[in-house]
Amino acid sequence: MQAKLVINDLKKLGTFKRAEASKWFFKTKKGQYGYGDVFWGISAPDQRKIAKQYQDLSLQEISLLLNNKVHEVRLTGLFILVLQFKKADKLQKEKIAKFYLKYKNFVNNWDLVDSSASYILGEYLNDKNKNVLYKLAKSKNLWHRRIAIISTFAFIRQNQFEDTLKISQILLDDSHDLIHKAVGWALREVGKKDMEKEEEFLGKYAKVMPRTMLRYAIEKFKEPKRKKYLSL
Repeated sequence: MQAKLVINDLKKLGTFKRAEASKWFFKTKKGQYGYGDVFWGISAPDQRKIAKQYQDLSLQEISLLLNNKVHEVRLTGLFILVLQFKKADKLQKEKIAKFYLKYKNFVNNWDLVDSSASYILGEYLNDKNKNVLYKLAKSKNLWHRRIAIISTFAFIRQNQFEDTLKISQILLDDSHDLIHKAVGWALREVGKKDMEKEEEFLGKYAKVMPRTMLRYAIEKFKEPKRKKYLSL
């Protein structure tokens, strides 16, 4: 099977030193968000090279990659899926988006989400009903909630901000730092396109949003304005 070839090629590229660093970086200790994740220590550029080499893999074979316990194997599977989505026709895009949702439980760390959600699910939903994102935003699963907000980056790229702002509002009371960072990042991206829209949102919620979320959202503001928001 082609999936086995992908896995074998990836394994050859791993290093112990990078694997140990990755285990620390992605918080794999007990009680941390990445607890139990396994790393072989493969760089993202190397993974992308393998993904390009096997970009015509069937969805069935990609599912075997996403089911794999090794982080880099799952990420390579997602890289392949993104490549396929970019060149797919309308019907195939729908098939890939549905596949992505079916296997969303394996998109289970922030880099996996950030490398795929907006480029697959977000792009697919650009001109469609977005109810699935609101459902994901209210999920108990951390990564589903991150998928919801990161997917909206595709809309921001098209100067559509309504869903980003609505989902950001839903996630204002989220307890996890990784959601605070993602929402702040999304708001910052809105501001790059339309500062008035971002400041309208901040005018309503800056006082109550988590400080990390606010700091990310105002990161590109000039210092006097940053200080003004941080003093609220």
